[in-house]
Amino acid sequence: MKTRILLSLIGIVICVAGCRMAPKYMRPEPPIPVDWPTGQAYAEDPVMADAPVASELPWREFFTDPKLHQVIETALENNHDLRLAALNVELARSLYGIQRQELYPSLYATAGGGEQRASADLTPPGQPRTTEQYSVSLGILSWEIDFFGRLHSLKDRALQEYLATEQGRRSAQVMLISSVANGYLALAADRDALALAEETLQVQEATYGLVKRQYEIGVATELDLRRAQIPMDTARGDVAYYTQRVAQDQNALNLLVGCAVSEDFLPSELASIRALRDLSPGLPSDSLLGRPDIIAAEHQLRAAYANIGAARAAFFPRISLTTTLGTASDELSGLFKSGSGTWSYAGQAVMPIFDARTWSAYEVTKVQREMALVEYEKAIQIAFQEVADALAVRGTVDRQIAAQQSLVHAAEETYRLSFARYERGLDNYLSVLDAQRSLYAAQQALVYRHLTKLANHVRLYATLGGGGDVPDGTSEP
Repeated sequence: MKTRILLSLIGIVICVAGCRMAPKYMRPEPPIPVDWPTGQAYAEDPVMADAPVASELPWREFFTDPKLHQVIETALENNHDLRLAALNVELARSLYGIQRQELYPSLYATAGGGEQRASADLTPPGQPRTTEQYSVSLGILSWEIDFFGRLHSLKDRALQEYLATEQGRRSAQVMLISSVANGYLALAADRDALALAEETLQVQEATYGLVKRQYEIGVATELDLRRAQIPMDTARGDVAYYTQRVAQDQNALNLLVGCAVSEDFLPSELASIRALRDLSPGLPSDSLLGRPDIIAAEHQLRAAYANIGAARAAFFPRISLTTTLGTASDELSGLFKSGSGTWSYAGQAVMPIFDARTWSAYEVTKVQREMALVEYEKAIQIAFQEVADALAVRGTVDRQIAAQQSLVHAAEETYRLSFARYERGLDNYLSVLDAQRSLYAAQQALVYRHLTKLANHVRLYATLGGGGDVPDGTSEP
C-alpha cells in the first residue's frame, strides 16, 4: 500500500512538473538576397538549371571517376581530423545523456546484516543467546522536481549542443571530401605541367644542339648560342620545380587520406579524370540553410534560447524530494513474506530572495543569445559569398579557357614562323626566343585554367553543402 502511494506521488509530480520558461524559438529570416547575383559574370545555363542540387547529390554520384572514389573512401576511413570530429560527437552524446538523466529520480538500495551474542547470565531462560538482524532499504536520493523547467532547459541545451556537434562532423566530412578532390586535381595538373616542362626541355635541347652546330661552323654567333641556352636552362629548372611540386602534392594527399595512396589510384593527367556532375545552385535560402555549418550555428542559437530558460528558472524555488522504504526483521526470508517495513519521505524547497549572481547569469544568457544570433547570420552571409564567388568563376571560366586556347594556338604559330625565318637566315634568334617563351607560358596557363574549372566545381559542390551524406539530426539520440 505504501509503495503504491509512493509511486502515485511520483506520477503526480511528473505530470505537474516541467513548466517551461525558455523563450519561444523562431528561425530568423536569412540576411541574404532572395536570388543569386546576376550579370555578365553569372551567365545563365539552362543545363545547370535542370541539374540536381548539391544537398540531394551524394558525393559518389558527383565524383564519377572510380580512382577518385577509392581515394575518397580511404580518406573517410583513415583521416584523423574526421575521426576526431566523430569522437567529439560521441562525447557530446554522452554529455547529453548525463544531463537528460537529471530529469529522473536516482534510485538506490542498501542492505545490511549483523549478529550479536549475549552473555548467559544476561539471557532469560528459554531465549537464544545469539540474535541476528537484517535490514533492506530502497529510496530516492534527493530528486529535484522540475516545476519551472530548469532541468528541461538544461537538457534541451545539451541536446542542441550535441546536434551542433554532429553537424560539425558533417562539415568536417564535406571539407575532407573537397580537400581530397582538390588535392587529387592539383596533382594531375602539376603532372601535366611537369610533362609540358619535360617536352619543352627536349625541344630546347634539340634547338640548342642545332644552334651549337651552326656556331661551330660559323653560321651562328655566340650570342645566338647563349640565347638558345636560356630557354633550355629555364626548362631544366622547371622540370626540377614541377618534380618537387608533384612529390609535395602526393605528400599532401597522403596526409589527407591517412595513408600512402597507391600509384594505381593516382591520376596521370587532368584529361584522364572523368567529368564531374553538373549542379544547380537552387534558391539561396533553400541551398544555404541546409549546409552543415549553418545548421550547427542554428543549433547553437537554439541552445542559447534553452539556456535563457534555465537562467529564468533559477529565480524560482527548487523543490527536492527524498523518500526511503526500509524493512528490518530477525530472519531475511520472513522479512519479505511479512511485508513489514518503514516508509518515509522528506521534501525541501530552496527559495531565492535576491542573488546578484543569478541576475548576472541571466543577463549573460541574453547576451550569449544575441552573440549566437550574430554568428548564425554571419555564417549565412559568408556561405552566400562563397557560393556567389564560385558561381562567378563558373560563369566566366569557359570563356577564359577558350581565350587561353586561342592564345596557345597563336603562340604556336608565332613560334613556328619565327623558327622558320631563323633557319632561313631572315631573322635572329631573339625572335625565336621570345616566341618560345610566350608559347611555354601560354601552355602552362592553359593547364591551370582547366584546373581552375574543375576545382571551382568541387568548391561549388562543397559550398552548397554537398558531401555530408547523412541526414541532419532533429531527434534525440
